[in-house]
Amino acid sequence: MPRAKLKRFMENKDLPNVLQDGDETFNNLKGNWNKLHFKNELPLTVEMGCGKGEYTIGLARVFKDRNFIGVDIKGDRLWTGSRQAIDEKLYHVAFLRTLIHNIDGFFAPNEVETIWVTFPDPRPKDRDIKRRLTSPRFLEMYKTILKPEGQVFFKTDSTGLFEYTLEVLKERTDIIDLEYTFDLYTSEYLKDHFEIRTNFEQKYLDLGVPIKYLKFRFKS
Repeated sequence: MPRAKLKRFMENKDLPNVLQDGDETFNNLKGNWNKLHFKNELPLTVEMGCGKGEYTIGLARVFKDRNFIGVDIKGDRLWTGSRQAIDEKLYHVAFLRTLIHNIDGFFAPNEVETIWVTFPDPRPKDRDIKRRLTSPRFLEMYKTILKPEGQVFFKTDSTGLFEYTLEVLKERTDIIDLEYTFDLYTSEYLKDHFEIRTNFEQKYLDLGVPIKYLKFRFKS
């Protein structure tokens, strides 16, 4: 492992806004985020697969009246978001280091108000369908941890993943208020993203790749 990455892994153990295995509260977070970590009663927004936390940080700059949690398994990436949140005094931001398929072990039913899924790995091979973050098994997890009629937002550069996601959502009977566009930056939904662009997103915009976007709620 490169020395710089190892150094970040070690520093994560002492960062107050990174929650990972070995921390005192790690195994008790479910249902207790506001009590054990944030020490407030603000609603929770969770970003699945947050990477370096660019979107989580961006949302936290806009909304001071919410708590934000970025979830990812890559410790070196979370270090970047953690340091930025600390530098900007965004104390309503936290990062959870875990696999997304373990997410229902860290959030209780009805604990989360909104979920963002931003530019996940499209997993184009058929054998990886179950690993797509918008596959039925993940949607069921999101539905469980969301409050009644909680909202999910999804952004991707991948046309294949976007079409797959729409197909999955339209086959379900518990989806309401589904809205979508195949080109966010020429659509009426542009205001929804609060002018937040990750480096990954900007890379594809510079290449002329349209950004796909959708949002929906689960029927209560």
